[in-house]
Amino acid sequence: MPTPAAPPDPPGHQPSTGLRADAERNRESILAAARRLYATEGLGVSMASVAREAGVGKATLSRRFATREALITAVFSDRMDGYAMAVTGALADPDPWHGFTGYIQAVCAMQAADRGFADVLTMTFPAAKALEDRRTEAYDGFVELIARAKATGHLREDFTPEDLVILLMANAGVIAATGDDAPDTWRRLVGHMLRSYAAPGTAIPPLAHAPTPTTLYRAMIRLGHPRPRS
Repeated sequence: MPTPAAPPDPPGHQPSTGLRADAERNRESILAAARRLYATEGLGVSMASVAREAGVGKATLSRRFATREALITAVFSDRMDGYAMAVTGALADPDPWHGFTGYIQAVCAMQAADRGFADVLTMTFPAAKALEDRRTEAYDGFVELIARAKATGHLREDFTPEDLVILLMANAGVIAATGDDAPDTWRRLVGHMLRSYAAPGTAIPPLAHAPTPTTLYRAMIRLGHPRPRS
C-alpha cells in the first residue's frame, strides 16, 4: 500500500532551519547596530534607535534581547574580557610600576576607542552577571597590582583602587567632550594623573602634547551645541 503524501506546507511556511537562520541574522544585525551606535554616542542610545539602525522591529529586538542590560552584555563581553586580560598582562610584568602605568594607559585607551565602553567602565549593571563577574576579576587583579607597585616604592602609599574609578570617570568625560576635535586629549590627562600617582623620584612616562587652543575651542563650541540623541 503506498504511503500517503505529506500535506503541503501552508503559504509562507519556512523550515525550522530557515527560521533559525533568520533569527541569527537578526541577532547579528542588532549587535552590529548597537556596537556602531554605542561606540559613537555612548550608552544613552535608546533600544528603539538600535532597532531602527538594525532594520528590525522593536518586537524582534525584544525577542533577541529582552533588556538593555542583556544587549549591553552581548555587545561588550569581548571588551570586558580584554579589560580583565589587561590586568593579567600587567601582573606578568617583572616591573610592577611599569605594569601599573601600562595598565592605566591601556584601559584609558580602551575607553578612547569606544565611547560605549568608556561608559561601561564607569557604570555598574547588577543584572548583567557576566559583565560584573569580569569587572570583579579585573578589580581583584588591580588591587594586587597596586600592592606590588607600592612595594617597589614607586606608587604613592595613598593611592587607592577608587582613584582608578575617578580617573575613568574623568577620562570618559574628556573623551566625550574632545573626541571629535582633539581625540588625543585623553593622553594628556592620563599623563598628568600618572605623575600625580608617582612617589617622589620615580621615573614617569613622557607627557603627551597638549591640544591646541583651536581644537579645544572647537570642542567647547560643540559642547555648547550638542547633537541630538538618536
